[in-house]
Amino acid sequence: MSVELILAEMRARHDPKAVEGMSRFGISSEGALGLSVPYLRSMAKRIGHDHGLAKGLWESGVHEAKILAAMVDEPDKVTETQMEKWVDEFDSWDVCDGCCGNLFDRTPFAYEKALEWSAREKEFVKRAGFALMAELAVHDKVAPDERFVRFFGAIERGSTDPRNFVKKAVNWALRQIGKRNPKLNRAALDLAMKISRKESRSAKWVASDAIRELRSEAVQKRLRRSS
Repeated sequence: MSVELILAEMRARHDPKAVEGMSRFGISSEGALGLSVPYLRSMAKRIGHDHGLAKGLWESGVHEAKILAAMVDEPDKVTETQMEKWVDEFDSWDVCDGCCGNLFDRTPFAYEKALEWSAREKEFVKRAGFALMAELAVHDKVAPDERFVRFFGAIERGSTDPRNFVKKAVNWALRQIGKRNPKLNRAALDLAMKISRKESRSAKWVASDAIRELRSEAVQKRLRRSS
């Protein structure tokens, strides 16, 4: 399929009411068509993987086409230059998280970019750093614990950021790392307790929410079964 045909199909399903509702979830509606993620996933399955097509979809400027681009791109063909270009153009959390969880976390640059981006100031670039940490914790089943412990300093520093899209991603990273195995659960809880003592409302929220989940019976039961 060509970029033009894909965009034509997407535009034919334009849903103005869905676009109106996007703002309620903190999603940018600029260039949006109101298409659901399940629909985009079904499109991606039909299209298959195509690096050149992904580039064209991203450059179209259509909100959902950017999400679709991350679904159909080929991780082994993604360069650092491309990652830096895309991350700098993030303007909405769903595009940010979609790229991190469908593409960037499968590239060989993922761990270093997570640390680099978490130290930057631009809101969605910083969110991308922590979203990458969270997605790596979920998807990289064979990574050693040390790769995630390396993120703890960045998580502690990021916990005081008052911006909603950043602090939620910091919390997300901490929780996902703490759910990998019993050892990382204990380490993440220790970090959360340290963060809770900071004189920062954001840090206290990040910590309390993470502690609540990481100590929950559901998480502890699953960890006991896996150990």
